[in-house]
Amino acid sequence: MSRRGGGGGGRRSDSRRDQTSQAPGPSLNRGGGVGRGGGGGRGGGGGRGRGYGAAAAGGSGPASEPHSPAAFPPLASPSPSASTSAASLSQKFDQSLTLQSPAPVRRQPSDPVRPQPQPQPPPPVQAQPTPPVPTQPQASSSSSSQPQASSSSQATGVEVPPSTSKAITFPRRPGYGTVGRKCTVRANHFQVQVDDREFCHYDVTITPEVISKTLNREIIKQLVDSYKVSHLGKRTPAYDGSKSLYTAGPLPFTSKEFVVKLVKTDDEAGPRRDREFKVAIKLASKGDLYQLRQFLSGRQLNAPQETIQILDVVLRASPSNNYTVVGRSFFSTQLGTKGELADGLEYWRGYYQSLRPTQMGLSLNIDVSARSFYESILVTDFVGKHLRLRDVSRPLSDQDRIKVKKALKGVKVQLIHREFAKRYKIAGVSSQPTSQLMFTLDDKATRVSVVQYFRQKYNIVLKYPSWPSLQAGSDSKPIYLPMEVCKIVEGQRYTRKLNDRQVTALLRATCQRPRDREGNIQEMVRKNNFSTDKVVRDEFGIRIKEELTLVDARVLPPPMLKYHDSGREAKVDPQVGQWNMINKKMVNGGTVQFWTCLNFSFRVQQDLPSGFCRELVNMCASKGMVFNPNPLLPIQSVHPNQIEKALVDVYKQSMAKLASMGQNGKQLQLLIIILPDVTGSYGKIKRICETELGIVSQCCQPSQASKLNKQYFENVALKINVKVGGRNTVLFDAIQRRIPLVSDRPTIIFGADVTHPQPGEDSSPSIAAVVASMDWPEVTKYRGLVSAQHHREEIIQDLYKKTADPHKGVIHGGMIRELLIAFRRSTGHKPSRIIFYRDGVSEGQFSQVLLHEMDSIRKVIFNKVLCLGLGGHVTWTWLATWHNYHQNSE
Repeated sequence: MSRRGGGGGGRRSDSRRDQTSQAPGPSLNRGGGVGRGGGGGRGGGGGRGRGYGAAAAGGSGPASEPHSPAAFPPLASPSPSASTSAASLSQKFDQSLTLQSPAPVRRQPSDPVRPQPQPQPPPPVQAQPTPPVPTQPQASSSSSSQPQASSSSQATGVEVPPSTSKAITFPRRPGYGTVGRKCTVRANHFQVQVDDREFCHYDVTITPEVISKTLNREIIKQLVDSYKVSHLGKRTPAYDGSKSLYTAGPLPFTSKEFVVKLVKTDDEAGPRRDREFKVAIKLASKGDLYQLRQFLSGRQLNAPQETIQILDVVLRASPSNNYTVVGRSFFSTQLGTKGELADGLEYWRGYYQSLRPTQMGLSLNIDVSARSFYESILVTDFVGKHLRLRDVSRPLSDQDRIKVKKALKGVKVQLIHREFAKRYKIAGVSSQPTSQLMFTLDDKATRVSVVQYFRQKYNIVLKYPSWPSLQAGSDSKPIYLPMEVCKIVEGQRYTRKLNDRQVTALLRATCQRPRDREGNIQEMVRKNNFSTDKVVRDEFGIRIKEELTLVDARVLPPPMLKYHDSGREAKVDPQVGQWNMINKKMVNGGTVQFWTCLNFSFRVQQDLPSGFCRELVNMCASKGMVFNPNPLLPIQSVHPNQIEKALVDVYKQSMAKLASMGQNGKQLQLLIIILPDVTGSYGKIKRICETELGIVSQCCQPSQASKLNKQYFENVALKINVKVGGRNTVLFDAIQRRIPLVSDRPTIIFGADVTHPQPGEDSSPSIAAVVASMDWPEVTKYRGLVSAQHHREEIIQDLYKKTADPHKGVIHGGMIRELLIAFRRSTGHKPSRIIFYRDGVSEGQFSQVLLHEMDSIRKVIFNKVLCLGLGGHVTWTWLATWHNYHQNSE
């Protein structure tokens, strides 16, 4: 089974050989089929990855009778033969959307009459009046003047309306792909059947407020155990750990308050005592499976997310009580053996679980997973592992103390020297060694040292008095805890980035062959034992098949690649997603006239960098680049503590050298850097070179500098060529103008995403990145822009922006404008088609992001002040790409 992407000029390129005919109206093209491993390629919406496209399209049929067991029917499809295609297994698909008035859903005569919920108005979008243009949608492959239906489209471009309608309608999928070799695969989806029952949603308020979902679940579990028979009508609810509780049928009340007492056992010294909570439960809404059936039968376009969420919470209820919950995944030492990751961390095995509506009905997606956790060991042992100390008797340096503080802040520890294992959350690390720490006893008069206190109070002689203590409590009232009496509480996940050593260990431990992975997935399903879960089976009437789902798939033919005609191989047909540069030359080699090299590695001897650079230059030249064999400045070896100074000095020296050569206005074109032996400098080097000095850099690992490996040089040469403006390869179909929806008229392709800070970084900004193609019809060169915005803000703020200047007045700008102008300068064409791929948008944020960002694009296109000259001559498509890494096939 091929596990490559569905085509393109490399493993992540975008081939559109897989085409289907298109209905002549506005349409929603959802990513059709399996990109990796299952056929179907990137599908109708330009998707990539291993997701399975799903669509609600066409068809009708009688609704199920009330209170009857139901296997949800498949979604209707234009092609009956394609109803079980690989495009059917998930709604994590790529979607191309248009903003237009919503089309009514026609009720069939046989449908039971049920009240329909009123549509909720989407969030307001700041819109400006625009000149009138035709509002009739047209296909992307049509000309700029005459709308025509395309016979081979996968993404639908729509003529821009004069103003953005605030309602979103998902057009129906026009069809399925037919290209490729058909096959059948087993996917890690398990079909779900649900009895037709009434669902009730209750709001839950716990007083005093509790942040921990684990504690919330303990409270509700105690409430159910205490009041199930007397007050809950013998019903067992499903609880999401926060504010919502669901039942299959109404409770005997609409609003009631309960008192729940929990025994306080693990975080206080002294005798056990109860904690009292007030739990208010209030009816919020009632519902049934009617809308879900309508959606799955194709009569309703929008998925009933609330109903799906109820069923998902039910299926997650028992695992949430038994295992450690991380997002949509569950982990436990009961689900598999744990293993060491080095530096005080270990990995736990578990599984991912998500309920999805598909064309084959409801499906439970389950996949094996692994996650990093803190080892439950003494803090002194953790510090020794984390810092890789050989001599634990020596004092910790300030640098070591900062590393320990960063690694342990927020981690819970329990004391091991007392009868009751009191727990604390680490707030920091003391700035002084434990031997110098003093505090006042409860009599508020006696001052003692921590070392003296432990010797007198507990008869403990501390072994690490030269190490700092952990600090709990607040800065004004600190609580000092010697590291050797603290043990890390089990089951705490590590949220920071793993180092290379840990990543390698995790990959080595979790890498599996498809058949082994399939067996592990089925084992997880058996361990969950949904068939005996009383809440799932008896209370809510949910049944899950234990066999993997069989789906039809297609293995797509790889796209032909074009290289330079001077090479022995000018065209390549990749096999099994692989090819190399043997006997090939870059289709457009770049030019490097002025370059030099800096070596920051002690491991690389003085004479090695020259030989390394000589071999690299020769490889670049042999593959088609024009590369000056002589560096502009002598190759230097520099101490790794002098990185910033060395980079600035090279920049200044190169500018002075070029000026002395009469090359005013020119600058260093490439700086080759051999990285330090210790990891962690790469980001700093890139930041200085690219954001402060404006130098193109190529970083190389010190371990490779002495090997002189030919394949490594080939890979680096390809990177350098792209960085200096060359092109390594192009799609043969692009040269022949045979890529639908791209080759027929000037097309610019955008890609956008927002990267958010890691958990715990509450002040760091989110970074928005937008790239756009700068050549046509090849679509191989891209230009990128980045912009900082508010913390964890998903909507890209700077796509379009308007600022007031006291001298120039109102200035219109933004990333879209800048990239459109760059495209016109680079190609000599005004784009008549815009394709905008948007990554990283969750289903809950989809409508809000769509409305705001499409409105920003519209403002740029129709703004007369910007003088882009696009107006009504451009069609544009906004696609959300969703990656589901938990879907596999064999």
